[in-house]
Amino acid sequence: MTPQQAPPAGNDVRDSRNLMLRILAGAVLAPLTIAAAYFGGWLWAALATLATMGMYAEWLFVVQATRPRVVAAGIAPLAVAGIALAIGFSGKALLAIAAGLIAIALLARVNRGWALAGLIYAAAALFGAVLVRADPQSGFIALLFVLLVVWVTDIGGYFAGRGIGGPKLWVRVSPKKTWAGAIGGFAGSLAVAAGFAASGFGRMLPLLLLGAVLSIVSQCGDLFESAVKRRFGVKDSSNVIPGHGGLLDRLDGFVAAIVMAAVIGVMRGGLDGAGRGLLMW
Repeated sequence: MTPQQAPPAGNDVRDSRNLMLRILAGAVLAPLTIAAAYFGGWLWAALATLATMGMYAEWLFVVQATRPRVVAAGIAPLAVAGIALAIGFSGKALLAIAAGLIAIALLARVNRGWALAGLIYAAAALFGAVLVRADPQSGFIALLFVLLVVWVTDIGGYFAGRGIGGPKLWVRVSPKKTWAGAIGGFAGSLAVAAGFAASGFGRMLPLLLLGAVLSIVSQCGDLFESAVKRRFGVKDSSNVIPGHGGLLDRLDGFVAAIVMAAVIGVMRGGLDGAGRGLLMW
């Protein structure tokens, strides 16, 4: 490698610093998330509600629609929906989101469609997170399964992409992502699924298929959020999480995976048994 080809030393320092920040942030946030998921109920609903409210505010920043009235028109119904879901009133939660969509349609003057899409995106994440955890018998294990698949997909993708490199996955949307990273993350998700099956939380083949689907969906969710940011020329949705950017940057894969998990779980176990429906095959 000639001197002209050598990467700047400052890039290595920045990458190492960013990796350390990612590790430290994960070491703090992951146990807190798992603890809230374990206790479930109001605690998990509150965490999910606060996260989706923050996500919606960041979404409006990304799509350049941050009029205060539009922000309030989206955050308020998310808060009401979170309370309703915690009580068990999913119908009232849907009404709250519908009212928010009407308010945004009336109030937004710039990028109205994007503002409406952001509320649907955040609300879907909220409903998915609460419904998967709602089952008192299987909810925690089902939610933990989704969390670990998403986290391992992200971690495996990060290290496989950096360590192996190779052809890019989709340069126009996410220049740093590689096929090696995608495959590495996918392989990690299968290991998680195999571990759950070996621990008696479901049959091996269905859980492997479920882990594979959720991993692919998670990576598609990551690419979707990257595509939205690239559309508006934004690098990070915010700097609220050191080393990760914003809530949208950190939760993009989880949003897609938890929505898919909720759809599968509700179809098989109903609104009150989404966790059981997701894992018990």
